This record gives sequence, structure tokens and C-alpha cells, in this order.
Amino acid sequence: MKKNKRIKTAALVLGTMIIAGALIFGPGLLASGDESKAGIENSETPLLSVKTENAEKRTLRALLEVNGDIVSGQEADVFPDMPGKLIRVYVTLGSQVRRGDVIAKVDPSKPGTSYMSSPVYAPISGTVSKTPLSAGSTVSQGTSIATVSVISNLEITARIPEREIAGLGTGLKADVSLQAYPGEIFTAAVNHVSPVLDAASRTKLVTLSFDRNDSRINAGMFARIRINTRTYSDVLTVPAEAAVNKHGKITVYVLRDTMAGLPYVEPRRVETGVSLDGWTEIRSGLDEGEAVVVQGQQLLDGGEAVRVIARGGK
Repeated sequence: MKKNKRIKTAALVLGTMIIAGALIFGPGLLASGDESKAGIENSETPLLSVKTENAEKRTLRALLEVNGDIVSGQEADVFPDMPGKLIRVYVTLGSQVRRGDVIAKVDPSKPGTSYMSSPVYAPISGTVSKTPLSAGSTVSQGTSIATVSVISNLEITARIPEREIAGLGTGLKADVSLQAYPGEIFTAAVNHVSPVLDAASRTKLVTLSFDRNDSRINAGMFARIRINTRTYSDVLTVPAEAAVNKHGKITVYVLRDTMAGLPYVEPRRVETGVSLDGWTEIRSGLDEGEAVVVQGQQLLDGGEAVRVIARGGK
């Protein structure tokens, strides 16, 4: 009788253990895909939150930004034929003159002698762009009394540092902004690159012409110039921060979906090209439209599940 009682007791304990095991492990084994996903998301180890962007094709432009001055494309200094004293000036800054107009008169007389006044003529037609000397000034044949400019033919001059001259050439397009018109862009193109490098400043003089005349643009204005030195058309790109160096290899983390629908990341080695304006060219290893991680990628190793808090692109 005691032997049978021990057998019944052992069976009761074993049955209790089986039931308890089912209660502990059974829900996980019987859970659906959604319940399993929820269990992972609610586990003690939180999912890493990431942001993604789609790989897209775009045109990248290399830009050279410099300052410049707006000048007349044609101008001439006015010199007297004889030395003496200016006795009369007929023009002021901004005056319109025609070639051959008398703009001043010089008295060449000296103590003990008296001569007729000598007229000073405008060498070209245009606008007086430099404040002329005032009456009473003593001048020589090498003294510039005024400057006459053709303001309908305005250009921009800029000096380009030696380290940037490799991509320069005539025909390059540029966007020009002026302090007088904030937010507005005027288009221009490079029409001349000096063949000589200035030894003192280590720069080259570049001249640009506007695509069209605009009465709002005046000689003497300060210009901010963005010259498009190179263009890379229709290249596959990702945000520059998406490409990281992992173990000496450039890697992006591509967003993938698991069988249960929980996203995870896949490390992908890629070949990169140029990086411009916050975008990096991808030459191989990635297809257009694939989503790559742009925030949180520094903490990834690959293969782990993630929570996407923001998805960019299409």
C-alpha cells in the first residue's frame, strides 16, 4: 500500500509541473504573429528608434562661392590735353555724356602768361561713374578728371583663390545675389578667366556677364557669387550622414521587413562618389527607392530590429 501511495504522489507532482510549465511557456508558443511582435516591442530591451530616407536620383552641383564687384564692361578715364587748373566742371556723378562733349575746362596759364582755357572732352558715350574733380584742382596730363562708363554693359569681377582655379573656365553658370535685393537671384556666366595668377594675392581675376540687362543693377554694387564649377546629373544619392565607416568599409543600413512584419536593418557595403550639399553619390551596392537609416545608424551593427519614427522619401 505504501508503494502505491508513493507512485500516486509522484504522478501528482509531475502533472503539476507540466501544467505550470504550460502556463509559463504556453502563451509564447501559441501566440500569433502580432502578439509575438508586441512581445518583442514590450520586452525589457527597447527597440532602437531610427529615421530613414529613400535613395533617390538627383543632380549634384559643385559650387564655388566668392565675393565680387559690379563694374562697367567698358569705361574710360578722362584726361586733360594740357596741365593747369580746373576752372569749370560741367558734369557730376551719374551725368550722361556723349563722345566729344565738353565735360570740363582747364586754364593752362602761368604767372606772367595768359592762355585760353583748354576744353576736356568725353572719350566715349556713357555715364560719369567716378566723382569728378572739383573746380580749382590742379591737374596734369596724367590726372584723371573723371571716369565715363557704359552702364548698359555691366560685368562682375571676382578674384578666385589659387586652390580653387582648377575647375574654372568660360561658360560656367553662376547665381548672383545683391545686398540691395535680398532673396533675389540674378543669373550670369563666366566670360573671361585671366591667364595670369597674381603673385601677391595668389588669385586669378575672373569676369562674369549678366544673362540680361536689369536697370536695378548698378556699377559699384557688391555681389555674392556662386559659380557652378561641375555638374553630376542623374546620380543615385543618399543623405551624407547615411554612409558611415564601419571597420574600414563605407556602409549604409538598409531597412528590411521580417516575416512578422517587424522592421530590421541590413548592413550594406557601398561604393560612394562625390559628396555635395549634404548628399553622397552611391555608385554601387544600393538600388533606387531603398530606405536607408539616416539617424541612429552609429549604434547599429546589422540584423537588429528597429522602430521607425520617421520615414522620408516617396
